[in-house]
Amino acid sequence: MVLLRLDSLALSRSRFALSPAAETLGALMALARPCVDPWLAPWHARHHAALRAALAADRFAAGLVRLVSSTKYLPDQVSLPPTDGMRTRLEDELALMREVPDEAVVESVRLSAAASWEEHDVASWLTGRDFAARTAELYRRTWDAHLAAEWPRRRRLLERDVTYRAGLLAAYGWSGALEQMARRTAWIGADAIRFSDRPGPDRVVGADGMLFVPYTGARGSWLCEAPGRPYAMVYPARGPGAEPSSAPAGDRGRRDRALARLLGAGRATILRALTRPATSSELAAELDLSLGTVGGHLAVLREAELVVGERVGRRVVYRRTEAGEVLAAGTTGERHDDGIDGLDGLAGHG
Repeated sequence: MVLLRLDSLALSRSRFALSPAAETLGALMALARPCVDPWLAPWHARHHAALRAALAADRFAAGLVRLVSSTKYLPDQVSLPPTDGMRTRLEDELALMREVPDEAVVESVRLSAAASWEEHDVASWLTGRDFAARTAELYRRTWDAHLAAEWPRRRRLLERDVTYRAGLLAAYGWSGALEQMARRTAWIGADAIRFSDRPGPDRVVGADGMLFVPYTGARGSWLCEAPGRPYAMVYPARGPGAEPSSAPAGDRGRRDRALARLLGAGRATILRALTRPATSSELAAELDLSLGTVGGHLAVLREAELVVGERVGRRVVYRRTEAGEVLAAGTTGERHDDGIDGLDGLAGHG
């Protein structure tokens, strides 16, 4: 079991961040595999063949992507902590990635291959030099071809997850904010986070705290580390796309139409969009509605006690009440474990 041990100062300085590089790594793993997530299917169908063709023309890239998709230990250069909190830019992350020396890449790739559940002929693709720079180029190409146009939408989804976690943090402390963040993650005792139930060394989080970084993948979490920088835990954001439902598609359609007749199409759309809490501004951006329209619909939903607003800092975050959950999803508002089996990787410097 791997524990992240924090003292009280580390806890007070821990924070959320975004990482375009983490989003790129998640996209590489998703596109390299058959699609298993319905909400990713249209994007996967548009980009899967192009990525496979690009990998077929680049032995180093193909070997690296296959490795990171099948290991419990990620190589150093693919998973570095983000550089600037919620304002992190891909260009800055790639600049730091290029600085990882070849000898560190070689050592961590070999450790990664040893921790893989597949066989890897590392010597066939880990040839030449400038491995970190070549990795950065792979990320750059992947971002430009497959993610840049998607990033504004994905960023809104990630910011909504941070809003949700910040609300839990304000109400319940870090133990509440970390609840169900990843499939194996849990708060242990008073000062430790269980990152993984697999064997591995514990990490001691320093006075700078650590970063918690959502990405839009549905599965897998990993730890980012680099000398002199805070640890970062990358985890799947809640509700990155359409929510799975146990109801048949036809039943869902009939329920959606009935909900629209009952509440009005606009209010029904907003109630369904509150799968996880959000501010009125976030709802307006996601649904492409004016802020005034969203505010009017939220006022009616609040009067009907289908949603409730809670202040988090300077923002008001809206969530569905239990009655709202029953109407929108046919279930009560109990929390559930949305973790899915997948990669739980540790970065280098183990």
